[in-house]
Amino acid sequence: MLHSTNDRATPLLRQRCDHERSRGFAMCREVSVVKVLVTGAAGFIGSTTAELLLSKGHEVVAVDNLASGRAKNVPVGATFVEGDCGDEELIRSIGTVDACVHFAARIEPGESMKYPEVFFANNVASTLRLLQTLIELEVPRFVFSSSCAVYGDQTEMPIDEMRSINPQSPYGQSKRMVEEAMSWLVSCGRVRTASMRYFNAAGGTLSHPERHDPEIHLIPIALDAAAGRRSHLEIYGDDYPTPDGTCIRDYIHVSDLAEAHVLAISALEVHTELVLNLGSGVGYSNREIVACVKEVTGVDFAVRFTGRRPGDPAAAVASNDRARDVLGWRLEHSELETIVRDAWIAYQSIGT
Repeated sequence: MLHSTNDRATPLLRQRCDHERSRGFAMCREVSVVKVLVTGAAGFIGSTTAELLLSKGHEVVAVDNLASGRAKNVPVGATFVEGDCGDEELIRSIGTVDACVHFAARIEPGESMKYPEVFFANNVASTLRLLQTLIELEVPRFVFSSSCAVYGDQTEMPIDEMRSINPQSPYGQSKRMVEEAMSWLVSCGRVRTASMRYFNAAGGTLSHPERHDPEIHLIPIALDAAAGRRSHLEIYGDDYPTPDGTCIRDYIHVSDLAEAHVLAISALEVHTELVLNLGSGVGYSNREIVACVKEVTGVDFAVRFTGRRPGDPAAAVASNDRARDVLGWRLEHSELETIVRDAWIAYQSIGT
């Protein structure tokens, strides 16, 4: 059973939040035309965000090492540079930009429990090299793809930015470490940063369907089962302290996520540092997701339950009030049926 908690924010975050409340949030709806470096731009969220930036008239330099992304995901109109975001010479060769939106990272919490050193090298060390190079180039704004994984296993929902952070996996810890480094860089006047702690990205567009290798996300795996590409869907754990025993997650449409990142670039003209949750504010259990996928696809595929996956909290649901207030952000696509329907339409466009 979910119950209240006495979690509190760190003093530094609480001080920042209190200061912002005392002077009121400044909302930034429009973004002046800028040149933006997007790392991880061949991935699901990065490519969707790059596409949105281009549609708004911005110049995009897309960097991806294609370790998990696909070159064809990079939108037409972006300047594509294949390589690692932690390669200082490569980043210097791009020259100065107005902002960087940093998506490139390993994202598998379970895998991070097996190979934590890989996640710290990729997610922390490479990001710090990127930040150092951007600061040398006098790039003023840095929007960071963080995660709700920094909060760990919380019991009181929804989770707001005042909540203490307690990662339960090296993946979540890697995001926390970067956030802490960013906070010091801001305090020392080196850069302006936005940490976007988003929950479960989902949905998709025809140009940018959700595809990961390996695939660890519930909705695309369920779509695989519905399409007959998997014999069944496995759900990790049915003994969590939730109403139906399965994990509860907050799903946010990738198009809404992309919009928030674009708005954050503009918001950093006003704010020196932002920490924002990005989610729908509504939690759905794994069983509820399966039921929705079956309804949308019209396929009653097989479901099997297995043991819990290491590092998975029982529930994670966002409070998105602060992002709405600061960014003027509004959800357009994040009703669950819309997410699943868009994901199914995009999935069917992929082919075998």
